[in-house]
Amino acid sequence: MQTSMIDPSWLSRIGPEFDRPYMTNLQTFLKSEHANGNVIYPREDHIFNALNHTKFDDVRVVILGQDPYHGEGQAHGLSFSVPDGVKIPPSLRNMYKELERDFGVTPPSHGNLTRWAEQGVLLLNATLTVQADKAGSHQNKGWEDFTDAVIRAVNDGRDHVAFMLWGSYAQKKGAFIDQSRHLVLTAPHPSPLSAHRGFIGCGHFRAANDYLAEQGRAAVQWI
Repeated sequence: MQTSMIDPSWLSRIGPEFDRPYMTNLQTFLKSEHANGNVIYPREDHIFNALNHTKFDDVRVVILGQDPYHGEGQAHGLSFSVPDGVKIPPSLRNMYKELERDFGVTPPSHGNLTRWAEQGVLLLNATLTVQADKAGSHQNKGWEDFTDAVIRAVNDGRDHVAFMLWGSYAQKKGAFIDQSRHLVLTAPHPSPLSAHRGFIGCGHFRAANDYLAEQGRAAVQWI
C-alpha cells in the first residue's frame, strides 16, 4: 500500500498515518497473508475506494460499516455496496426498504452505491480488508486506527456532516464525534438479525437530507 493510492484531498490530513508503527505492522501482516497464498478482498486497487470516490471537501454524510464482504466478487471498497451484477446483500436490501419507506420510491435493482459516494456519502468500513470466506479476519491488525483517523479528520475538518451509525460497533467507534457540529443518527444494524429492532422505520435517509437542507446544502439523491 502506498500513499499514491489515496486521493490527494485526504493525504494532507491522514498521510502521516502511513508513517506510524501500526501501519508498518499492518502492511507486514498483509504481505504475510499474500505470501501464505491467502486471498484478500477487496483487490488492492479498491482498498481505498471510499476515500477515492468521496473527496474530503465533498463529505456530507458518513455511513460506517464494519468489515468488507468476504465472498468472491462482493467487496469493492465501499461499505454495504457490491459491484454491478452481484446479488444485493441482505443488509443493503433492508437499507433499500428504508429508502422506499422514507421516499416512496422503488429501490434500484443493483447494489452498487458508487453514485452515493460520488455525491459525498463516505461509505467507510472500519476494517478495509478481509481474508476470503473469513469474516472479521483482519480486525485488530491496524485498520481500525487508520479509519479512526479518517473519522477524526471529518469530525475536525468538516462541519454539518450527517453520520449514520448502525449497530453497537459503529456507535462505539463514532463515540467521539462532536454532536454540536454534526448530526449523529443511531439505530440497530440493518442486518436481518437486528433490522426489526428499530432500523426499519428509523427514517435516517430523510433525516440526513432534512439536516443538509437546514444547513443550506444539497440533498443526497439516494435513488
